[in-house]
Amino acid sequence: MKLVVTVAHDRDKNRITEALLRNGFQFTKIGSTGGFLREGNITLLIGVEEKEVERLMEVISDSCKTREQFINVMPPDAAPIGTFMASPVRVLVGGAVCFVMDVERFERF
Repeated sequence: MKLVVTVAHDRDKNRITEALLRNGFQFTKIGSTGGFLREGNITLLIGVEEKEVERLMEVISDSCKTREQFINVMPPDAAPIGTFMASPVRVLVGGAVCFVMDVERFERF
């Protein structure tokens, strides 16, 4: 058995959870916040048999795509009044990060 910990952007949460349910995957959903952009994420704990991992990865990959977003490098309240503000920077957001781990033991009560 494997535990797949998946972190996806908040904007993808409906698409990924619906796709997982449609494909018969059960999961536990945890709200989380990203460290770089400080935006909302969804963290999913998904237990699957080893033979199902590749199919799960396909469902996640089809549901979460990266996209470009412009962000301000420095928050407006961090600079003194009259200070030059840098132009917004283009970054990639979205998509998903998956960690696949071995499960030594699994019990359901």
